[in-house]
Amino acid sequence: MNVAIARYGAGNVRSVELAFLRLGAEISDDLAGADLAVLPGVGSARSAMEGLGAAAEILSERVASGRAVLGICLGAQIALEESEEDGGTAGLGLVPGRAVRLRDERVPRIGWATVEPSGETYWFAHSYACESDATVAWSEGHAAIIESGSFIGVQFHPEKSGAAGARFLESCLSRV
Repeated sequence: MNVAIARYGAGNVRSVELAFLRLGAEISDDLAGADLAVLPGVGSARSAMEGLGAAAEILSERVASGRAVLGICLGAQIALEESEEDGGTAGLGLVPGRAVRLRDERVPRIGWATVEPSGETYWFAHSYACESDATVAWSEGHAAIIESGSFIGVQFHPEKSGAAGARFLESCLSRV
């Protein structure tokens, strides 16, 4: 299995690489040709969008043609149509919806939390959350997983979520 990680000058690239390597995947720089493309998390929406450059078009083409893309945390948020972050930022538009600033109990929301309906516990670290009709799982009232066509986005960090995260990433690999 061949995995390519979009590089936009920030993000959790090394930890995502290591998580997939532990699962036996090969890491590639070929976003267009890989079995799975990953849009990693960590950073701000505007800088991530600016840093994507040509990768933005490749990711859009992948999803349009039904090829798998996984977005992690910020990667899920910038896959939406827009984000409130940085005064408003256009996203990739791979999934309908927008990322909004958390306004409840704690910001940033950092720590372990359960995702429903699976009951699995994952590591979260975010100040913005996805609002989308494509939400298929929740955590503490926030979207935890969004899915649209060949795109799946997660608000949590599977690469930092131990055995549960490894199982999730393995399920992503088994889908392609």
